[in-house]
Amino acid sequence: MSQRLGKGAHRVEGDRIVLVGVKRETRAGERRVAATPASVRQLAKLGLNVAVESGAGISAGHDDDAYREAGAEVLPQLIDADVLCHVAPLTPDEARALKPGTITVGFASPAAELPTVKALAEAGVTAFALELIPRISRAQSMDALSSQSLVAGYRAVLEAAIRFPRFFPLYMTAAGTVPPARVLVLGAGVAGLQAIGTAKRLGARVSAYDVRPASADEVTSLGGTFVHLDLDAIEGSGGYAREMSADRATRQRELLAPYVAAADVLITTAAVPGRPAPLLVTTAMVRAMQGGAVVVDLAAETGGNVEGVRAGHDVPVQGAGGTVTLVGMKDAASAMAADASRLFAANVANLVELMTADGRVLPDFTDDVVAGACLTHEGKVMHQPTAAALEGVS
Repeated sequence: MSQRLGKGAHRVEGDRIVLVGVKRETRAGERRVAATPASVRQLAKLGLNVAVESGAGISAGHDDDAYREAGAEVLPQLIDADVLCHVAPLTPDEARALKPGTITVGFASPAAELPTVKALAEAGVTAFALELIPRISRAQSMDALSSQSLVAGYRAVLEAAIRFPRFFPLYMTAAGTVPPARVLVLGAGVAGLQAIGTAKRLGARVSAYDVRPASADEVTSLGGTFVHLDLDAIEGSGGYAREMSADRATRQRELLAPYVAAADVLITTAAVPGRPAPLLVTTAMVRAMQGGAVVVDLAAETGGNVEGVRAGHDVPVQGAGGTVTLVGMKDAASAMAADASRLFAANVANLVELMTADGRVLPDFTDDVVAGACLTHEGKVMHQPTAAALEGVS
């Protein structure tokens, strides 16, 4: 990917960052954009010039003229951007094309994109990975994992409702009573809680399980019923769950089996950052569900919580008396590109603003948020788990 200062942009003395570039996403299925006209205005108020690659916002509902009206320059391609904002992880070739000292802000998927991380370090790029934003109060406005999980959780319920051959709500009619759908959500993080709330608003009877007992209050506050299993709690850092032992995972599946069998709709959202998704539901558990049931797996792209799921595909499984449909979600947030981009662009702009003073973007690595989100800097991989994973990668 090549980058250049656009016509009308100008350099000033010192190390002031004068161009923030917004990349047009090229990865298949990615419809989001890293800046909206609203976030362009936010960046411009900081004294930064903004250039948007032509067509970058089309899929999210923003044409080139909307960016021009917001004060951005629209270019056929970006060259020499000082800060590059993106959604999907860069490719190794894109990373190698960046000039030393470039700052990048976007998703990086470091555990899955090690060649790109290596290329970013070798190119002397200061890369900020939004997945690494610390889960602390003052960083909430920059937490893209949470904002995009909210979109994904909402979308998961809609995908289930479309495929489910019955109503979600209770209906009492002259012809008889239609019972509400029984929805079970596994994982009560941001995506799970949004799924619970959305399913309740559609009138379903909702229950949920999470390995963190502290989630029980949040589930009940949304009108759901928390499923208590006779298992020890598993708490990870930053509010995430951590990996469990094989024996505990097996016991958890055994205890969850009757709840899964009773569900009309199952939505799984469990994830451990930087690791394959934990297997929560086996094929045998799915086969015990009633025909017509729908299973939506939001973790399908990282291996899936449900055995046999395929990202981007519907997979039929013979259940008890009929077909159960496994839905492997892919690009869930991109399916609602307008609002997903609205939230993501605000996350990006807020992080850039944190690092900007007097029109200069100068990351302060004594700041916990800045240091925590930094993936590479001055030729080094700053995120220690990623640095360890890179050892031996050629």
